[in-house]
Amino acid sequence: MLSISEFSEMTHLTPQALRFYHAEGLLEPAHVDERTGHRSYAFEQVEQAMLVTLLRDTGMSVKLVRQALDEPDRVLSLLDRHSAEVDRQRRAQDEAIQAARTVFDTWPAPQVRHVPAMTVATRLVHGTPLGRTAQEWQQAEAMIEAATAELVTAVEDAGIRAPGTPWRTLALETPEQDRRVLDGKGPFWIVKVPVTAEAAALPDGVRLQQQPERDELQIFMPGRNTMAKYGTVILRLLNAELPGEDLFVNFALARQEIHPDGVLSAAPVQRAPGTPG
Repeated sequence: MLSISEFSEMTHLTPQALRFYHAEGLLEPAHVDERTGHRSYAFEQVEQAMLVTLLRDTGMSVKLVRQALDEPDRVLSLLDRHSAEVDRQRRAQDEAIQAARTVFDTWPAPQVRHVPAMTVATRLVHGTPLGRTAQEWQQAEAMIEAATAELVTAVEDAGIRAPGTPWRTLALETPEQDRRVLDGKGPFWIVKVPVTAEAAALPDGVRLQQQPERDELQIFMPGRNTMAKYGTVILRLLNAELPGEDLFVNFALARQEIHPDGVLSAAPVQRAPGTPG
């Protein structure tokens, strides 16, 4: 029998790691002294220690390692699943690193841009949560993205898709929408896609709308869309200098375009009521 220190030297696993693996049921000692609690290991357990280390070095969780050891016939499929998850996390980290570099290298700055008049197909997104938690925000994002994809497919099937990125905006375009948003009932979002002309037939719930030309205050935030980034964008738009004292940013009509490398947020720049045009 080997003491825990001897087994530690043989397997290059610290005593702390061996105690942890014992507690987790991955590598139980061959014997535990009931009086002193000292752990002893058999030489044959070196192979089990090697397998645990091999799997843990891949970044597998203790739970997944235990499953692999309990079901050796599934080890390769579990490794494939873990590898796919590692790839997904690596891509997400690479995107986050690039977004962080971009933000800290050149802080996003608001700019005024002219947007020409266009016709758009619009659709309300029903059932999204308010986004008060990270989980709710992610759920809402997924539902908005799915609704946008469905709307794009509908206008493409109708042969009226125009160049331009789809966008989403808060459902505040009518008094009824405004009331339902303020009551917390929703729907809270509308998705829009540029189109070329009227279509003979569009799915129920999809309508065409004329979008007038306008000046917008725009800001591009790198990386994925989050509540914190959205709040930061709103603050920067609020604090932006406008080319005229009689101008204001209409946040009720703010919109977002989701791009592969980040989010373009924009809101119309309008003259204050009562001022000459």
